[in-house]
Amino acid sequence: MSRIKRWINMYQKEFNPDGTLKLEARQQMLSEGMNEAAINDYALRLKNKYDEWKRLDETDPEPWPVYTAYDFFTPTEKQQFNPDGTLKPEYIESELKKGTSSGWLAEMERRKKIEVDNYNDLSAYYAERGINFGQEEMQERLASNRTYIQRRQQMEVDLRNNEEPSSLPFDKDTSWF
Repeated sequence: MSRIKRWINMYQKEFNPDGTLKLEARQQMLSEGMNEAAINDYALRLKNKYDEWKRLDETDPEPWPVYTAYDFFTPTEKQQFNPDGTLKPEYIESELKKGTSSGWLAEMERRKKIEVDNYNDLSAYYAERGINFGQEEMQERLASNRTYIQRRQQMEVDLRNNEEPSSLPFDKDTSWF
């Protein structure tokens, strides 16, 4: 989303959407003992920041990768569900042949659709505030994976150094060692 939207969200109590100081904010600052020069300096600094962010939005927009709820489905879920959270017909058919109840399949679908709707609602909510919810979630997930790999590598070193098993982050008998 744009830098201007973020600026407006940060300063909406004191500033107008065009970057000018609100009269009420000026009056509040005066009543708190600030002098005109300090208020004008503050208003000018923030107006300059607003103008710079607006210029950057126009000349060098920030990338805004779009992630959908489907991007966060597990590989198994991608085999079972469509991007909107509905079950794939071939999955329903195979599960019914296995004896899975249609009620359970309907419940699975209901839950996944709620999950997709919640993701979409959060994504829209944060986009209005200039935050890319999907990107934040993806970065968090990638960071978690890196942390896991780093912990696993450290555990390999700890095992070679005969560290106390209770101090290890994972069970030492895990099959990936």
